[in-house]
Amino acid sequence: MNSYKIAAIPGDGIGKEVIAAGVEVLHALAARDGSFRLDVETFDWGSDYYKAHGVMMPENGRETLKGFDAIYFGAVGAPDVPDHVTLWGLRLAICQPFDQYANVRPTRILPGIEGPLRNVAARDLDWVIVRENSEGEYAGQGGRSHRGLPEEVATEVSIFTRAGVTRIMRYAFRLAQSRPRKLLTVVTKSNAQRHGMVMWDEIAAEVARDFPDVTWDKMLVDAMTMRMTLKPQSLDTIVATNLHADILSDLAAALAGSLGIAPTANLNPERNFPSMFEPIHGSAFDITGKGIANPVGTFWTATMMLEHLGEKPAAERLMRAIERATADPSLHTPDLGGQATTRQVTDAVIAAIHGDNA
Repeated sequence: MNSYKIAAIPGDGIGKEVIAAGVEVLHALAARDGSFRLDVETFDWGSDYYKAHGVMMPENGRETLKGFDAIYFGAVGAPDVPDHVTLWGLRLAICQPFDQYANVRPTRILPGIEGPLRNVAARDLDWVIVRENSEGEYAGQGGRSHRGLPEEVATEVSIFTRAGVTRIMRYAFRLAQSRPRKLLTVVTKSNAQRHGMVMWDEIAAEVARDFPDVTWDKMLVDAMTMRMTLKPQSLDTIVATNLHADILSDLAAALAGSLGIAPTANLNPERNFPSMFEPIHGSAFDITGKGIANPVGTFWTATMMLEHLGEKPAAERLMRAIERATADPSLHTPDLGGQATTRQVTDAVIAAIHGDNA
């Protein structure tokens, strides 16, 4: 029997609620499948930890995580802690040192969910967005001078390296190659950003020569927002910079029905470090403690984690259970226009897992 060590970091707000639900579902899945087991250890790092200790996680936090097979992450951010403190102190403090450079975000309209676009069938919106996750606009380069004075200046420097851009392009082309349509769209802004973004375009063209069976095109990021809303069926696999893909993937989730259903994998494809899996929604303190957070994104994230671990049959079983739950309108949480609770959705997915005879 395969055994995996999972580090659960619920984080802040509804992250604590949905990760608890996700761990419960994963244990039910392992019990039903019988071919693997999960050893889950939960870490209380996040904004509450920061208020008590002055840091988002302990100094040896990353060293501790190195011993795990995967990280299951909830959300980070609190109203009374600056956003840059929470983000750089926890999520990015894990992603960047662990070289999780491929952020992968699948998007599709699940059964029973109606997206906001008119006359768009589920088959017309089935995308995977690949986000460069280690440099670009979130490289952390820059600074501030003359603080508080009229001439105060702040710089935020985007860093694009040939190595970084090449590896994310190769990852995106390989992913597109593995999908039925073999179609990739490269998102850029090289008309205005004439250095890093022009190099991004040039490297895309270089890498494309190694993938003659992949049809690819490129779009400026502003035009891409229109294409996503007006011609969703023309897209399949998408690759973009750290900032651009961050924004576009939230738009994609909204077009699929809700941020609450969207998953993410932060991958270190070479497996030198553990990868981290998280729903894309935030900590949502406006609904924290109400028991109505949508756990579907966290469950879908778990399928990506299982696939990464090599447990594909279990991942497929969980995805079928998720789709059975979303197909029932009575199990839609308020973000999907329903009245279901986190507990009801979790129970329904567990029941579907146990009732799956495949």
